[in-house]
Amino acid sequence: MSEYKDIDLSAWTQVGQGGNGITYENPAQPDVILKVDRKQINTLEFVKHEFDVSKAVESLGLPTPKMHEMVRVGDLYATISERIKDKKSLSRICHDEPQRIEEMAQLMCRNGKILFNTQCNTDFFPSRKGQLIRALDKVQFISRRNRQILKDFAQTIQDIKTCSHGDFNMGNLVLSGDKPVWIDLDRFGYGDPMFDIGHLYQICNVYAPMKQVQDIFHMTEQQLGLFWDAFAKAYTGQDDHSEFDRQAGRFACLDMILRYEFQKCSLMEKMFFGVYIKRLIKAFYL
Repeated sequence: MSEYKDIDLSAWTQVGQGGNGITYENPAQPDVILKVDRKQINTLEFVKHEFDVSKAVESLGLPTPKMHEMVRVGDLYATISERIKDKKSLSRICHDEPQRIEEMAQLMCRNGKILFNTQCNTDFFPSRKGQLIRALDKVQFISRRNRQILKDFAQTIQDIKTCSHGDFNMGNLVLSGDKPVWIDLDRFGYGDPMFDIGHLYQICNVYAPMKQVQDIFHMTEQQLGLFWDAFAKAYTGQDDHSEFDRQAGRFACLDMILRYEFQKCSLMEKMFFGVYIKRLIKAFYL
């Protein structure tokens, strides 16, 4: 008999879908949300890690939904957590009210800086630099020369002990009324803030032309570009953020390498990353 109680999904209604899974609500339990990760990543180890990470982030004092329990949904694992009332992601706000893109980017910047200045529990959370170095030994579809270029750059990165979200984007910061809350914390760790910023740069610039990405974030390519421009101006305090973009582009390349640490990649995904890693190295390292 499983130590986790079984949930009958027929009593729940789907209310959201992200890159990792689907969320559900139940009228009989209005204060909680059920999240079922997609089958490809749905293992006991993965879901328990997500559960434990959320509890650990909460202990740091960062705003995040309170995690209640792990459950089973058929042959899948799931979590039940606090439901954030009147939740709306920054990306959804940008879609519904495009005149607020600059405001939302500035909000992302302010909350990002709080995150990046919060001391992390380095006994529990992983080092982003350490993850990168491990991933560089696994990465495929990359030349020996380019691997060495990235390894040399990786050695220059400081192993900063402050928090790193790991999936830092406008879909993972939500508003409950006017209160910002971080969600999707399974990649949380510590390290240079540029790891997170490079991830955001990648979404807003490298991946922005892709329809799948536009659908996930409910934003057009132009809107994603406007979001990045406003974020970079707010973060640097300068209208000309070209040097900031250059550094973010370097870390965007490293973000693709980190996929080898975060998830199992299919052959097609490995080939895709190989092409884009080569392009980013040419654009930002050579």
